[in-house]
Amino acid sequence: MQALGGVSFEAETGITGLLGPNGAGKTTLLRMMATVMSPDSGSLRLLGHDPTDPLARTVIRRSLGYMPQEPGFHRSFSAFAFIDYVAILKEMTDRRARHAEVIRVLDLVGLGDQARKRIRALSGGMRRRLALAQTLLGDPELLVLDEPTAGLDPEQRLRFRELISDIAVRQTVILSTHQTEDVATLCNRVIVMDEGIILFEGTPSELAEIARGRVWAAHERDARATLSWRTGDGMHRHIGVAPPGAHLIDPTIEDAYLLLVGHRVVAENVA
Repeated sequence: MQALGGVSFEAETGITGLLGPNGAGKTTLLRMMATVMSPDSGSLRLLGHDPTDPLARTVIRRSLGYMPQEPGFHRSFSAFAFIDYVAILKEMTDRRARHAEVIRVLDLVGLGDQARKRIRALSGGMRRRLALAQTLLGDPELLVLDEPTAGLDPEQRLRFRELISDIAVRQTVILSTHQTEDVATLCNRVIVMDEGIILFEGTPSELAEIARGRVWAAHERDARATLSWRTGDGMHRHIGVAPPGAHLIDPTIEDAYLLLVGHRVVAENVA
């Protein structure tokens, strides 16, 4: 089964967000960008290098920070010991300088006061922040983040946005997320993927605009809509081909995303 087909894009300084339903191919693409997997065909260049070449792959990894969707932890390690272990793997051999860097990244993600606590005693949100901390070691040129805000509460998500937006001024960040709000507030570019292909590539505002004229509100649910739901004010929000005379409303990124992949949402609900 082909996970990705005909995917082609370039990412520069700033934040590029990947949106797509489960099984869209996002994690496969990020694993390739993190040099964990190699494509069966086609080409991939990271930081100007070919990751299929062993020497070039080493160069890439020295400038790469990768946060997988499901990080593996040595749960008996303390937070400090785990980040220190990853720092050693990243060839940070000077003990004093390495420990200073470990403390720096733990402080960045708000875990400085939890440095001596064992990982098994950390909450799920803390473990997500610990995974982000190891990604930031060495101030990498390229960050590849797979669902980085999963499990974070609103305050933690805000802290993440502040941190990543500062980093992206000088670095390239690729992140996948199910949070359209993250895309709206963080990303200067967004890619919508489904079933291994790119459905859209552009700015968040350009994504929202593809739903212009296709989102409307009504007091009752309209069976002609592709998708609809009742909102907090009691009105029904509809997405699809608007009927004549419909009360059109301004579209959001989420509206456009659902317009592109709504067939999946319907199929999953029916199943």
